[in-house]
Amino acid sequence: MTLQFPNVSRSFDAARDCVRFSGYDHTREVAFFIAGDAIRGVDGGHLPDAESLLSAFDRNRDRICQAAGKAYGRRDQGAYTLTASDF
Repeated sequence: MTLQFPNVSRSFDAARDCVRFSGYDHTREVAFFIAGDAIRGVDGGHLPDAESLLSAFDRNRDRICQAAGKAYGRRDQGAYTLTASDF
């Protein structure tokens, strides 16, 4: 498993209250979602809107990508949703 996160693009999904981002295992794109509550827990602050959640994601990108890599290594599925328990 060689999971990398070269693409810094991310987006907010209001319907799911999460941030979507991608990782790559060689040429395979892997979809990740991190729940808004998980970002709030990682960042340790009140994040009331999409802009603040995306900024918190950017501040904590390395830690979030580490957790994503661990989740990817534990189970094989099409998409992964990180929650507070992944941190």
